[in-house]
Amino acid sequence: MKLLVVGSIALDSVETPFGSTSDALGGSAIFFGYAAAFFHPVQVVGVIGDDFPKEELDRMAARGIDMTGVEHAAGESFRWKGKYSYDLQNRETLDTRLGVFADFDPKLPDAYRQAKLVFLGNIDPRLQLRVLDQVDKPDFVACDTMNYWIEGQPDTLMQLLKRIDVLMVNDAEARQLSGDWNIYRAARWIRERGPKMVIIKQGEYGAVLIDDSGIFYVPAFPLEDVYDPTGAGDAFAGGFMGHLARTGDLSQANLRRAMVFGSTTGSFCVERFSVQRFQEVGVAEITARARSFGDLVHFDTDGF
Repeated sequence: MKLLVVGSIALDSVETPFGSTSDALGGSAIFFGYAAAFFHPVQVVGVIGDDFPKEELDRMAARGIDMTGVEHAAGESFRWKGKYSYDLQNRETLDTRLGVFADFDPKLPDAYRQAKLVFLGNIDPRLQLRVLDQVDKPDFVACDTMNYWIEGQPDTLMQLLKRIDVLMVNDAEARQLSGDWNIYRAARWIRERGPKMVIIKQGEYGAVLIDDSGIFYVPAFPLEDVYDPTGAGDAFAGGFMGHLARTGDLSQANLRRAMVFGSTTGSFCVERFSVQRFQEVGVAEITARARSFGDLVHFDTDGF
């Protein structure tokens, strides 16, 4: 099943209490692409400027990340600079320069229009709708959004919800979108407006899938070393969608397995800055950690 991601491609400068990095790979399409490529080739649509390092494009292509749908525009690439608090839960944006991303208007190559699995990264919902208008009958569409679009484009976002299968948001975004503090009622409110399911990401506490069959919770993998949470949500989405693309199976049981792979790729993402950890590990390590989730949650119910 062809897998497509449309999102931002950026150069990030990040400072945490545990180190810093400058002009490193970032953006939703990058984190998603690296994570998904462990499972299945990925088609990427985005935009980069003159300053984007060509060697990084070559490195991504070697991993099965198809960047032929990425537009090269004259000017500076999208750049973001941020600083995290000691607990890595709060961050301060120090600088945002949209560069060529300010005029981004996604155009899908003909070869991309047959994608069966689509992830709409966190961009303007008007652009997300334009992408869907260019895809021929996708089997499964996942979407991310954020507080900026929830507040600034509520009507467009409601139109988008009618056309997707799963909304992936964090707990604060689910509450803001629905107006309900309880995430389970918030998920029901969202599902009543279109998506068959909602995935609520809860950072260091894991993620929860809510659909007609009930609730499925995956904890965050316990880590001793966490350097940078940037991109963890997109890496989660990449693992989730990559597994679905690899298997071609959208059953309830496989969606739950996809949740585990999403949590797995998200856990590797935060162990280094940018995509450094993804460049170090292989499929065997991803699979081994995914299997270890069974030990985290399994217990004997005979004594109940």
